[in-house]
Amino acid sequence: TMTITPYEQNFGTAYQQSLVTLGQALHQIVRHFGADTVYGVGGDFAANLIAALDHDGLTVSPASNEMHAGFCACAQAETQGIGFCLTTYTVGSLPCTSAAALAKTEGLPVVFISGAPGEDEVHQASIHHMVQPGDSWRTEYDAALRAFAALGLRAERLQGDRACGQPNISAFRFYELVKHAWLHREPVFIEVPRNLVFALTQPLALPAVAQLHSGEIPFAGLQAVLDNIILKFKAAKKPLVYFGVQVRRNPALIALMVAFCQRFNIPYANHWFAKGGVDETHPLCLGGYNGAFSAPEMRAYIENEVDYVLDLGTSIIPQDTASAFQTGTHFIADFPNKTVLKSTVPREQELMRILQGLLQADLPQYRFAPTPRPAVALDRAAKMDYHVLTDVINSLQQTQDFGTVFVPEVGNSFFASFGLQPRATQLGINWVTNPWYAAMGTSLPYARVVAETIRAAGHTDRVVLITGDGGFHFQLNELIHLQKQQVPVTILYMRNDVFHLGKSGDGPIYHCSTGHFDVKLLVQAYGGEARRCETVGAFSEYYRECLAANQGIRLIEIPCSLEPQYQCREIALLNLYIKSRNGDPQSQ
Repeated sequence: TMTITPYEQNFGTAYQQSLVTLGQALHQIVRHFGADTVYGVGGDFAANLIAALDHDGLTVSPASNEMHAGFCACAQAETQGIGFCLTTYTVGSLPCTSAAALAKTEGLPVVFISGAPGEDEVHQASIHHMVQPGDSWRTEYDAALRAFAALGLRAERLQGDRACGQPNISAFRFYELVKHAWLHREPVFIEVPRNLVFALTQPLALPAVAQLHSGEIPFAGLQAVLDNIILKFKAAKKPLVYFGVQVRRNPALIALMVAFCQRFNIPYANHWFAKGGVDETHPLCLGGYNGAFSAPEMRAYIENEVDYVLDLGTSIIPQDTASAFQTGTHFIADFPNKTVLKSTVPREQELMRILQGLLQADLPQYRFAPTPRPAVALDRAAKMDYHVLTDVINSLQQTQDFGTVFVPEVGNSFFASFGLQPRATQLGINWVTNPWYAAMGTSLPYARVVAETIRAAGHTDRVVLITGDGGFHFQLNELIHLQKQQVPVTILYMRNDVFHLGKSGDGPIYHCSTGHFDVKLLVQAYGGEARRCETVGAFSEYYRECLAANQGIRLIEIPCSLEPQYQCREIALLNLYIKSRNGDPQSQ
């Protein structure tokens, strides 16, 4: 006797045969959004998900811990447009909250997927993975959902069938959440009960990803805005385009903005957190502007000569870091003759429309003549340290026939890296980092994913990680995956054995390493190569050698001094600011 399922009885044989398992649908959706890798750490509640996802062009790739899996997914979103992370229930997902906070703050579409107890397991007994004491009087199943929701994420647990003959909509809900992440560039958290992975769900006919934002813009008045901007440009003699993170996250918008500026010879500068999206060696690119923290020659031009600013996609609420640390020196923030455009629709469609209009506008060719960047005299015998780091790298970059993606770690390395002038890369990004919003220790997961992406695309770009010893020690366990994957990464290890940024004492908490630690032996254990370089000449020679070889892990150890003359301008100013905010009278 043939058993007729409720689905077949309700909707017929053809529909019954069209049903797919949730696992098949999840695989289809992840691949549909262009991902070929899900970063994660295994676990009992994630086992069915791993089995359902890890095949046919999709790899579940391990990280050294759950937090690093989340950071890898953040880097994946930076480089590939969307990221996926997979962990087990609560003990696996909760460590990802640091990465979720980073993704939320940086506007990264990251999908955090967690296995969960089967629906037949809920409310039967306390599960060992629970976040609750052993003598609790009640069971707790929603700790992770509430934790991610508290960060501002859409957090949902998928559900199975709720009516006889009606297949569940868990695949559709998963798709809707992934679509939300992609459209709005923000992370989501999804728990998947393990008994649903191989259960039947409604089949989906997925629309092309490119069509998800093709709806009409619901705001009137775009033409009036465009006409007003054109009038402002026509009245200006020395205009400037200043762009923010909303532009940086949208490669198509960057291309439009650069094309517009190049057509009419208009210089452009970026908000500090929008670094990494354009070729900073182009004559029209002034680099990152941030008041007193800006390069002197660029600051002089913007604050003394510019007469109109088109501000594209900067943050709506002023942030301390990107507004010159509230020093009152951010000229553009208070400049009266400017037009401020901040996108309010998915994928910045109204900004795209306005830039397309500006490209066709009847504007004059402006007479901007870039001021030659002053040549820096580099003494090969001089001490190599933060004070010359970016000057040396910028000089070496001029002779390279490949692009470099710089990945600075939180701390001194991050702020020093604003002096870099990275050229265009095949990847489309030349500087990618976590600007200190999440936990320290993101640069190795980021560098790993960037290197994997470059290799998969067949690009010639190089990856250079810049880190202090404190940040490096936070994440050493991720080196094993660089070794396993055999991806090339050059690490600049700035060594002073202390947490220097914001240091306000000599207590043990500031001492992150010891002089007895031999980082060269450590790197050799991971199959890499390391060398200590104390002078500009020694560093330059080995840096060239590392990037030319482009194989495996290469580390350059640079001994750093805490003396003021060896700090770069950004680090000196930032330490002054931090001390003043902590009440130090002399710094104030």
